[in-house]
Amino acid sequence: MPRSLEKLKPGALVAERVFGPITHDMLLAYAEASGDSNPLHLDSEVARKSGFDDVIIHGMLGMALLGNLLTDAFPAENLKRFNSRFVAIMPVGSRILCRAQCVESDDTSAELKVEARLVDTDVTVITGSANLTLPPVS
Repeated sequence: MPRSLEKLKPGALVAERVFGPITHDMLLAYAEASGDSNPLHLDSEVARKSGFDDVIIHGMLGMALLGNLLTDAFPAENLKRFNSRFVAIMPVGSRILCRAQCVESDDTSAELKVEARLVDTDVTVITGSANLTLPPVS
């Protein structure tokens, strides 16, 4: 359910959700939907030969989870910008904690810091930001 945009204050945690665990079947479904069939995400043997314990989660799937957090928390029409940077690998089977925190706001917009972390290790895997327009103050 969308949150009230009028209550965004700097420093406030405005959205938080845990996704997963992300399974092999979810990676296959994402690969089919996105067209990203890189074997690092789908073939355990290829992933192990590349130095990983198993397949890894698509970075863009992690970004999609952050996007889902934002559109579940706020009306999509108010989301004006969303960007992210991948900073660590997400192993298959991970639970991903996505968060959005207000860093600044004024009468017309709010700037959010977004991040995704691995629940079990507390490693940050994605960082980014988003900008929301706010309704006119009445």
